[in-house]
Amino acid sequence: MHSFNLLKKALIAAFTLCSFTAASMVEAATWTITYPRPIDDSDARAQYPIALLKLALDKTGVNYELRPSDRILLTGKAMRQLRENREVNVVWSMTDSQREKELTPIRIPIAKGLIGLRVFVINENKKAKFNDVLSLTDMRKLVPIQGEEWPDTKILQANGFNVFTVPEFREAYDMIKQGKGDFFPRSVMEVDAELEVEGRRNNLYLEPSMALYYPTAMYYFVSSSNKTLANLIETGLNRAIEDGSFDALFESTYAPILASLGVNERKIFTLENPLLPIETPLTNSALWYKPKTEASKE
Repeated sequence: MHSFNLLKKALIAAFTLCSFTAASMVEAATWTITYPRPIDDSDARAQYPIALLKLALDKTGVNYELRPSDRILLTGKAMRQLRENREVNVVWSMTDSQREKELTPIRIPIAKGLIGLRVFVINENKKAKFNDVLSLTDMRKLVPIQGEEWPDTKILQANGFNVFTVPEFREAYDMIKQGKGDFFPRSVMEVDAELEVEGRRNNLYLEPSMALYYPTAMYYFVSSSNKTLANLIETGLNRAIEDGSFDALFESTYAPILASLGVNERKIFTLENPLLPIETPLTNSALWYKPKTEASKE
């Protein structure tokens, strides 16, 4: 009996040690999280999503390595690679119903909906065209330029715009420089950084008095087979919202930009977004930024 008790104690101790070791190994495991490498390392448009992702992961307490993909991946290609579990395991992009069917969205708008607040990059020689825009009906007479695979293209088309499409982002700026199309609607999140790169001297001009707004969200997306990573990122984002660090990062990043663009002084035309999934958390006002200017709608 004495030997049996000793054996029993030894087995319990061994099991406890194994359980502790296994738990420690899980806790100490390093998550390798790969996001799409931007066009260049100085691309300011990627800085906030990366910083917020890092903040969220820090809030979870897990060990992780956050790194860019080996090659440059624009949004369309990145989404395809994510669906196939290749090259990347997280992508941030504007949502639509199709993307939410094919991937797992973390339904927390990472930039509070600013992706849908659009100002206009135009050719300086076309400034006079915008003097006559008094309504959304007037705005529809102008031709916007957008990417072929962007949800924005379908949103503008659904609202009656004749959209000129290009295969890649940089080509849209080239078209504006060449005087093709009338305007390139850019999110307030992106436009300053883009104009720094493209150069205002290249007959590019930021229209100063108007904007378009459509309700939409930029989310982090992961593969539909990677629910664990989705839960991890969502947990971290919610913790950052609760302790105020999410808002602090948002304000420090975008408050100066919104002020410099004079968003609250612009006339804002509101569009419908037929691509917006019904699960979008529009009723949670804490997750959204709303300009003070009352939007115009027809």
